[in-house]
Amino acid sequence: MHEAAPVNPWVALAYLVAGICFILALRGLSSPASSRRGNRLGMIGMAIAVITTLITHEIASPIELGAAILIGGAIGFVTARRIAMTAMPQLVAAFHSLVGMAAVLVAAAAFLNPQAFGIGELVIPMIGEPWVSIHQVSRVEMGLGVAIGAITFSGSVIAFLKLNGNMSGKPILLPGRHVINLGVLAGILGLIGYFLTDQSPWVFWTITALSFAIGFLLIVPIGGADMPVVVSMLNSYSGWAAAAMGFTLHNTAMIVTGALVGSSGAILSYIMCRAMNRSFLSVIAGGFGGDSGGGAAAAATDRPWKRGSAEDAAFLMQQAEQVIIVPGYGMAVAQAQHALREMGDKLKEHGVRVKYAIHPVAGRMPGHMNVLLAEANVPYDEVFELEDINSEFAQTDVAFVIGANDVTNPAAKTDKSSPIYGMPVLDVEKAKTVLFIKRSMGGVGYAGVDNELFYRDNTMMLLADAKKMVEEIVKSLD
Repeated sequence: MHEAAPVNPWVALAYLVAGICFILALRGLSSPASSRRGNRLGMIGMAIAVITTLITHEIASPIELGAAILIGGAIGFVTARRIAMTAMPQLVAAFHSLVGMAAVLVAAAAFLNPQAFGIGELVIPMIGEPWVSIHQVSRVEMGLGVAIGAITFSGSVIAFLKLNGNMSGKPILLPGRHVINLGVLAGILGLIGYFLTDQSPWVFWTITALSFAIGFLLIVPIGGADMPVVVSMLNSYSGWAAAAMGFTLHNTAMIVTGALVGSSGAILSYIMCRAMNRSFLSVIAGGFGGDSGGGAAAAATDRPWKRGSAEDAAFLMQQAEQVIIVPGYGMAVAQAQHALREMGDKLKEHGVRVKYAIHPVAGRMPGHMNVLLAEANVPYDEVFELEDINSEFAQTDVAFVIGANDVTNPAAKTDKSSPIYGMPVLDVEKAKTVLFIKRSMGGVGYAGVDNELFYRDNTMMLLADAKKMVEEIVKSLD
């Protein structure tokens, strides 16, 4: 039985401090008010872990390490400075892919040179060439690490392409996909078991290839409506991949960090599924969603609806006691969050109470709307989650919906044939007046269904680019 070398107590203490920082970082990220502090604690914890690892391991020369840190840090700094908040979901997916690939590369390096990682022993047979036998426990860790990492990488690449518009948001349903997916997954698990008895290169590389393939096959059938779940799920995968590699490398910091990311991502995926009233397995099996469908768009033109102007909207909101603003991905696309905050400030100057209602799956990643509103310096105490605000719509004068579609559709509560039936939605239709900003009546949400809210007697449609419409409303409020 292989035993790892004893850990220096000061190294263990440093990793413990880093782990505590990571835990406090997650705690801080649970609230917009404390998210900045959470991010700082996470950065401090990661700095402690990286510096401790570099000091205690002879990884490369100082010049090589400095060059790698400089290049990686510069890329990260420039990317963070230049990226638009609207592109944050695809950036997160891209970062997940890098974590997955890092796990694959570490596993490959450990497989090719196990002695350098302390996971193998030299075997000198009576006849034949000497070879290094990888410890069986390390083979399990290595197999799981490379499998989860490869799945994370290829799945995140597909998620990035869908979120970035390089690939259609519609589900791509391959014939016999469930049988294929189950067969590939069974093959991966079987090969990891066989890897315990045979460490031949073909076994390791076949596990790697099949894992890249299953990541692609799992995400391609998932539609745009399920993207928030996909992002949180891939976040969880990246954590478990890092944890598995931490066991292989005997690195406590990687184990703790990976376990925290993996478990928090799994919990977040569960929360997202609950918010959509969907099971995790149903999402993985190929969710609903996609781009606008011709049938739904055609049906929209045959039903009566009311159109309003910026002046109409300004007048109605000026006379209101309370306005609840419901942001969605359309706000993100138009980058209207700053104009929206200005509109809220104007309304408050007229004595109107302003609140923001956030649906957990609004946008394309968990917390997408919270991030955009925080960027626009919307006060945290004005932002409320679905379960905290839904009861207030019935006593609200105006519900102002800007770019949200499926999460405000009353059909989710009444139409059993709808693909979003049963998904908890914001009760905006209960407000005295609903103002709904939308580019045109022809489009539909990610779920591919028309919104019943458009045709309600108390709904006024404001057809325009979200940012331009809000800016016109702000001018009318002066």
